[in-house]
Amino acid sequence: MAVTIKSPQEIEKMRVAGQVLAEAIDMLKSMIKVGVNCLDLDKEFEKFITEKGCKSNFKNYHGYPKTICVSINEQLVHGIPQDRILEEGDIVSVDTGCVFEGYHADSAFSMIVGIAKDTKHDILLKVTEECLDLAIEALAPGVRIGTIGSIIQNHAESFGFGVPRDYTGHGIGTEMHEDPFIPNYGKKDTGMRLQAGMVICIEPMIQMGTFKTKLAADNWTVLSADKSMTAHFEHTILITDSGYEVLTKSKR
Repeated sequence: MAVTIKSPQEIEKMRVAGQVLAEAIDMLKSMIKVGVNCLDLDKEFEKFITEKGCKSNFKNYHGYPKTICVSINEQLVHGIPQDRILEEGDIVSVDTGCVFEGYHADSAFSMIVGIAKDTKHDILLKVTEECLDLAIEALAPGVRIGTIGSIIQNHAESFGFGVPRDYTGHGIGTEMHEDPFIPNYGKKDTGMRLQAGMVICIEPMIQMGTFKTKLAADNWTVLSADKSMTAHFEHTILITDSGYEVLTKSKR
């Protein structure tokens, strides 16, 4: 694996990208409500990060046509924003990213539009975010990647949820996706050890039913194979000498 250790100067640029992204996500969360068009989310995000001196790292990535991913209900990840109006009870997962002076940040969140259709949907989002928080709390130099995955997998599966195997977290820096890959499943105390100066993205992607997924006809949108509801949370995190720093954490 070609893992890179970031210099203080590189880390500072990633901090800027991370904070712009955190602010952009706060803006998107305030927009998401019944009656909002998904295209407007994409439009306002691009406008916001551009005004902050950043640019999208999603747009034109392997031909991807928009600046964010908006995945709804059974859509797990990589949903392309469409001319679609958000409805009461929709589970909306938004994956976002931006670049500042050549350095990337990546973050995602899920939320329910209005009131949930089922209390189990609230539990799904709560557990998925807990998976992210528990994994982050364990980070420090020397921790193995398998431990991160095992924390996520064990917590999600303890609620009967499925953990997809085909999509993972990743390293990040001058590229949006760098080594190492950070699976959401694994065995404790196995795999590469984290080092101070590494920057990684942890992103639990959890499904209410099966762990299996399928690709939609647009060749981007990933769906739960059994059409069960899904959730997705992500942060960009720096490994420090004493632990970690979440670069995409909101200051609100």
